[in-house]
Amino acid sequence: MLNKNILMTIAFALAAIILPVFIKAPYHMHILILIIIWAIIGTSWNLLSGYAGQVSFGHAAFFGVGAYSAGILTLHYSLSPWWGLLLGPVMSMLVALPIGAIAFRLRGPYFALATLALGEIFRLLFLNMTNFTAGAKGILIMPAITSKVFYYYAGLGMLALTLLATYMIVHSKIGYYLVSIREDQDAATSLGIPTTLYKNLALLPSAFFTGLAGAFYMNYVAFIDPNIVFSLTNISIMVILVVMLGGVATTWGPTIGAALYIIMGELFRTTLGPANVLMFGVLVCLIIMFLPNGIAGELDIFKRFRQRKKAGLSGGV
Repeated sequence: MLNKNILMTIAFALAAIILPVFIKAPYHMHILILIIIWAIIGTSWNLLSGYAGQVSFGHAAFFGVGAYSAGILTLHYSLSPWWGLLLGPVMSMLVALPIGAIAFRLRGPYFALATLALGEIFRLLFLNMTNFTAGAKGILIMPAITSKVFYYYAGLGMLALTLLATYMIVHSKIGYYLVSIREDQDAATSLGIPTTLYKNLALLPSAFFTGLAGAFYMNYVAFIDPNIVFSLTNISIMVILVVMLGGVATTWGPTIGAALYIIMGELFRTTLGPANVLMFGVLVCLIIMFLPNGIAGELDIFKRFRQRKKAGLSGGV
């Protein structure tokens, strides 16, 4: 008999696959594609910051490197930006290697501040390396494929790969070590766990899939500049809000958070005008106050409570 979680996953997957049959308007398809992109970024961030407890404010660096890897292939080498789906994640991982070696010497708020500076350093570098990145002019490409349905299914496949890889890591020995590091790094070190090694083992796939999202974004939007893809507020901070809304250290939390964030953001923008930022900020504060574990996190806690209660009643019989 199939597990209930497996059945729910299959149901969600089937619903996602058939969704374009019912939603055909280009604007609505665009919203769905943005949700998928942010679900990939959120799931990637969640692996490092949710499960390993290493809160990053610099994931825009990996996203931007992935996006520019695709754009520069076209700008300088006249290659298809789709090759960036291979190059972008690899380049993001290569960037993450020295970052991990340096930043993981720090802990808590010091690590967060170091990653925050990282994103800004990359933004300024790519803004000023005009001969290589075209600077503030940005990179504009002519997309070979314009079908939003194609981008939807391509993004959906990447999201499925990201979720599967994250799930396998979290439910392996690496995942258990990451949780132990998050809960008490000193205790994990005293037990012989090489904490720096395992934090890097979380950082590398996190950077890889964030870079994949960046390369896909470049192919879909067809224009990037440093202020867009290395943005502190629109990338690094937004991904934290996405995961907090959905649920930190949960499998489906980032996807739920991405859907809520994008849909509510569009609703507020179209109905409230300039006041949409204020209203969204109030909503985020309310969710943090009353649902501190996010939507998926609160559901998991409620489920565990019911299971314990049921087990207690069974034990008392």
